[in-house]
This record gives sequence, structure tokens and C-alpha cells, in this order.
Amino acid sequence: MMHATTHRRDMTPAEVHDALRRRAIVLIDVREPHEYSVERIAGALLFPTSGFDPLALPTGGDRPVVLHCGTGKRSAAALARCVEAGVPVTAHMLGGLEAWKQAHLPTLTPDPNAERK
Repeated sequence: MMHATTHRRDMTPAEVHDALRRRAIVLIDVREPHEYSVERIAGALLFPTSGFDPLALPTGGDRPVVLHCGTGKRSAAALARCVEAGVPVTAHMLGGLEAWKQAHLPTLTPDPNAERK
């Protein structure tokens, strides 16, 4: 099996930020929709842990998929599920969004003054 020889990679927020800037990865946020709506990393796609299906991830392109969550625990668990399912996802971001913010990297937050429709 191919996944038996793959090695898990723990990426730092700086590595993820650089790879996103270069469009070298697809970043997947495995937090829940309410968390994603409050604050997120620009360009991250939402695939919540509550309904997480490794086979639904956008793999197969020329950019590897990297997972992230709030602190790194859920993304590590989701990464393990990917490996078990034989899905070619082998990296996640250490420390999650909290580490990203501690590194003073940018996030998107809703505008509290925006009119709700």
C-alpha cells in the first residue's frame, strides 16, 4: 500500500504561509463552520471534522493538501484518518490557527459593521 511508506509532515505556520503565497499547497480547515465564520486563513477551504470524509478532499492535483484546525489536535486526527483511508494527504500545520496568530500572520474576520442580509 502506498500510504504505508508516506511520512507525516508537521508544517510550521511560517512554512504554510509561504507555501500559500506561492500557491504551492491547498490548505484545508477542519474546524466547524461557526469557527470558520468567526476567523479564518485566507484561501483555506472548509472541510469540518464533524462530517470529515478523506475521500472528498481535493487531492490529485499538482498541489499537496495541508490540514489545519484551531490548535493542531483535530488536524492531526484528520491527517491520521487520511493515512488510514489511503488518501495522499501527509501534512498538517502545527499549533493550528492559534500558532498562526501567535506568529502574527494575517487572518480574515467578518466586518462587524457589514450589513447582514
